[in-house]
Amino acid sequence: MAESESHKFGLGNRETWWADPPRGRDGGGPDKVRWPIFSIVFTLPFLIPVTKSLLAHPVTPAVVVLWVLVYGYAASYAFFPMVFDHGRPARFAYGIGMLVLGLAVVTAVHANPFVMLYGTAVMVFLVAPVWVVILDGGALVVAVGILLLTGRFADDYGDLITVASVTLAMFFMSSLIRAVRHLEQANKEIATLAVANERERLARDLHDLLGHSLTTITVKAGLARRVLESAGDIPRAVEEIREVESLTRSALSDVRATVSANREVSLSVELVGARAALRAAEIDADLPHAVDNVRPEFQNPFGYVLREAVTNVLRHSGAKRVRVRLGENWLEVEDDGRATELVQGNGLRGLAERLEAVGGTVRASVRPGGGLLVRAEIPHPEPSPAAPAVRAEPAGGLA
Repeated sequence: MAESESHKFGLGNRETWWADPPRGRDGGGPDKVRWPIFSIVFTLPFLIPVTKSLLAHPVTPAVVVLWVLVYGYAASYAFFPMVFDHGRPARFAYGIGMLVLGLAVVTAVHANPFVMLYGTAVMVFLVAPVWVVILDGGALVVAVGILLLTGRFADDYGDLITVASVTLAMFFMSSLIRAVRHLEQANKEIATLAVANERERLARDLHDLLGHSLTTITVKAGLARRVLESAGDIPRAVEEIREVESLTRSALSDVRATVSANREVSLSVELVGARAALRAAEIDADLPHAVDNVRPEFQNPFGYVLREAVTNVLRHSGAKRVRVRLGENWLEVEDDGRATELVQGNGLRGLAERLEAVGGTVRASVRPGGGLLVRAEIPHPEPSPAAPAVRAEPAGGLA
């Protein structure tokens, strides 16, 4: 998805919006341009009645202070994304300041305690969960005391309960998305470690397979050179070179075996993996249950096609349904994603080269209703010339 729903509404990157952003992270938190505009929608229910009430009073220093207090609180809510680029002390101070302003508004202008939600919501997204519980909980307790002292508790306690309920829901939601972000980071680290481990394994295998062979080749090649330079014993030098040739062929075979072991793909295994991956991504998968109808020599290249096509669906398509069909010498992967034009990426070029190596082709096209259709096809091998028929003749000597 090119642009998430949260980004459309000015909430910025979903990772930095919900999670506690690292110190000094550029661009952390909600979008600094869109959020102040979008926040007007939230603050109007608070500003309109309070503004009407303040306009009913003559302009005095006390009323001016109230104007500053009310609109300062609204501005603090609108511009709190600016504090996401600062460290934890600044975020703590900003969040506590908003809670104090909210309590002051409830006290000074006798505003509905529902306005406390702006401060408690900001605190949920600025500090760690344990501090949210302490600071928001303490602010709500103070608000209860204010309502009791001003004799408004019986009328407004329901709104205060609503503030507590909404804040609690936002607290659990932010905690959940923090956990999701941590899992995403862990998955990236796991993937990096897996690549590093695979490189180490491959390096270890190549060292174990080729170390002895290459050392022996070097020694024997040097020996053949010295024999030719000193004694001119051509038969012995030729024998040494023959052994070098044999060792070279053996080393080349070992390299091919190592590389093929890492790149070997099974169509049946890829089909099982595709089914699991699509199911995990909540994409409706219409996949065949067997690959018996595919020629055995075509199953390996078709496995690569299936893997790349499903990977593309998971990463870029936004599809809700994927359909895979297999034939004796062809494979089709069709999705209902939002693609409206074909982009020639590295994956498609790699598949084209791989299929070309076995005489096949791979084509991708955009479906009329959106989405991609990837079709790979390998021509049937040319039949070998038939052997001449031999007519059996009866053995001689029989009547």
